[in-house]
Amino acid sequence: MKVYLVGGAVRDEKLGLAVADRDWCVVGSTPEKLKALGYKAVGKDFPVFLHPESGEEYALARTERKSGSGYHGFQFFTSPDVTIEEDLRRRDLTINAMAVDDVGNLVDPFDGLRDLNERTLRHVSEAFVEDPLRVLRVARFAARYKSHGFSIASETIQLMSQMSESGELDELTPARIWKETESALCTTAPREYFETLRDCGALCIVFPELDALFGIPQPEKWHPEIDCGVHTMMVVEQAGLLSADPAIRFAALVHDLGKATTDKNLLPAHHGHEKRSADLVKALSSRLPVPKEYRELALLVAEFHGHCHRAFELKASTILKLMKRADVFRRPERFEKFLLACEADARGRKGLEDRDYSQVDYLRNAAQQVSQVPTAQAGESGLSGADIGRAIEAMRLTCLKKFVKAYQPPKR
Repeated sequence: MKVYLVGGAVRDEKLGLAVADRDWCVVGSTPEKLKALGYKAVGKDFPVFLHPESGEEYALARTERKSGSGYHGFQFFTSPDVTIEEDLRRRDLTINAMAVDDVGNLVDPFDGLRDLNERTLRHVSEAFVEDPLRVLRVARFAARYKSHGFSIASETIQLMSQMSESGELDELTPARIWKETESALCTTAPREYFETLRDCGALCIVFPELDALFGIPQPEKWHPEIDCGVHTMMVVEQAGLLSADPAIRFAALVHDLGKATTDKNLLPAHHGHEKRSADLVKALSSRLPVPKEYRELALLVAEFHGHCHRAFELKASTILKLMKRADVFRRPERFEKFLLACEADARGRKGLEDRDYSQVDYLRNAAQQVSQVPTAQAGESGLSGADIGRAIEAMRLTCLKKFVKAYQPPKR
């Protein structure tokens, strides 16, 4: 039996990055032998075992053969005779197809170290096309390693385009699409994920609502970039700069989906797009297993980002309605996320990335002021039932009216 460190741990160590998880490949052994050594079997599709002490994953070296459609359509073969090189050959990218033995020797049959040094994401073999999930995985790697200067090899993009055209991506389950997408939203360059999918023709398959935004115009006065799809990508980028929270980034991604459904005779105006955007967010969140927290924030941003942009024009009563809709008095953290997503929308415009956006400070201060209203007094005044609620709302509205009246816009 021989054990190799494989995959991401080798890749990230060579890049000088922190390694979160270590995966191991076992050559020359059997499930029975590993169990006898105290390893615990956990894999369903193929033999994976947990080390009795470290708890790290150890997989028997294996080969695979395409036997059906989709990413489930594979037959796996394990044997003590399978070599480490044969196991590495089934992997997606050359930078993920390296191994290190127990004395530190690098096993690199597909020049992964060269591609690592040249900052290239390249497929290992033509077998790449057999697994449609790899299209999304490569897009995610492009987002994860963009800040390190990586780009996708042209021949790999070509294969990804062929896979998109073949219909294989239709076999991807909603759970797998969302898992890769959520991971991409957590990277340092989430915009790269969606642009890569569009470059290879996959975006229209996995996110048709998003792909439909490209080519849709909007007023140049407010959007110098004009194109709704370009604007959305810029907003996602700005959200990534403002916060590492994937829920905020998701809200930024879907905030303007309704603009793709605007009557062509009304373009480039998009009156009423907020409600249509919210409806599409609901549909997308039903199709994919989007977490409730993400969905609720995205709906809030889609429907009310215009309120944030027009904050200085809003009446105190309208501001209070917005705060109640955001549940700011029980969940102030969600209102803060709403403000950050709106700021990303304001900055996600060509030439306006560094614009002043004091609306967020205005609404943030308003929320702080109204949250300090001594609402307990309403319950101590002898009122009961719905009268308490009406009294509290009146106190909050009075506070907001004073705030709005006393506000002094910043000098420019």
